[in-house]
Amino acid sequence: MSEDRQSGRQERPGFEGEAPAWQEPAASAPPEPGSSRSVPIVEAEPPDGAKAGRTGWLDSRRQRLRYWWRGASPNLRGSVFMFAAMLVYAVMVAGIKHVGQAIPLVQILLIRQVIMTAILLLFAAGSLGQALHTDRLGLQIFRSVVTLLSMLCGFTAIVKIPLAQATAIGFSQVLFVTIAAVLVLKEVVDGRRWAATVIGFIGVLIMLRPSSEGLDIYALLAVAGAICGAAITVSVRKLAASERTDTILLYQGIVLIVLLAVPTWAWWQMPTSNQWFWLVTLSLFGTAGQWLITRAYQVGEAAALAPLDFSRLLLASFTGFVFFAEIPELTTWLGAAVVIGATLYTIRKNARTVAPPPATA
Repeated sequence: MSEDRQSGRQERPGFEGEAPAWQEPAASAPPEPGSSRSVPIVEAEPPDGAKAGRTGWLDSRRQRLRYWWRGASPNLRGSVFMFAAMLVYAVMVAGIKHVGQAIPLVQILLIRQVIMTAILLLFAAGSLGQALHTDRLGLQIFRSVVTLLSMLCGFTAIVKIPLAQATAIGFSQVLFVTIAAVLVLKEVVDGRRWAATVIGFIGVLIMLRPSSEGLDIYALLAVAGAICGAAITVSVRKLAASERTDTILLYQGIVLIVLLAVPTWAWWQMPTSNQWFWLVTLSLFGTAGQWLITRAYQVGEAAALAPLDFSRLLLASFTGFVFFAEIPELTTWLGAAVVIGATLYTIRKNARTVAPPPATA
């Protein structure tokens, strides 16, 4: 969308007087004959014309954006939140990969979780007792431990292997969710979804590139992170029936801080000022990303938003190439295409199997 700019008259130092914006500058009378003193031409200034023009333009743009946002469909608004979350997460992942070269991952995760929990406590200060109330303490602790394992595996892979490869392997989480849904949630999966799951795992194997020398241990960690991510999804489904979102996130913060405190103390590395900047930045961006993606799924339909998650692969490829000189291999793209195709089919199939809400009179 092109931006139309209104220009006002600039203020120029050394001139005095005010005149309406439409008035041309007036010249003084010519000097009398024989006078050696020149009379300067005095130009009047507009009354804050430039500022008024800029302010009016900004107000008009804000009003148009507000009207567009109110008229947008829920899925469109959710898509905006989702894509914003992907951009924010790209910054967080780049920060982790950058800082993780010198700072232990447990230390990064502890600092990130402390900042995130502090922000949550700030917003939940008025209802902290209600936010900490839970009827599923054991499941809360299990989910938090699995979340820690997912972070340790997934972020280690991000630090050690190309961003595009780690991100593409992470897409297999949806395939593991299918298996977990059958084993834990006792959901019924038809033959087509099982076929899509098997095809998706073939795509994962293409990216893992098994050979006589074995598999890349860090690529396997990315797979382990996806498995733990599937366990998180299933546990959240079971918690969602009775637990609040802020309760889940607060217990995650408490458990992670307790578990990470000792290893962080044992392996502590004093960050430099640049590293502190990135630690705080990735923590804030991680918190913002979590809020944005939660808001996206509150506004839009999951089946409509889930395909946007694959934009992470393009963002990861761009970030890896520009900032870390990483060029994804052909096997990464081939495997990612297979996994994405299988995942999209699974998402569409899941959307069709959901019964529509009953019509209201």
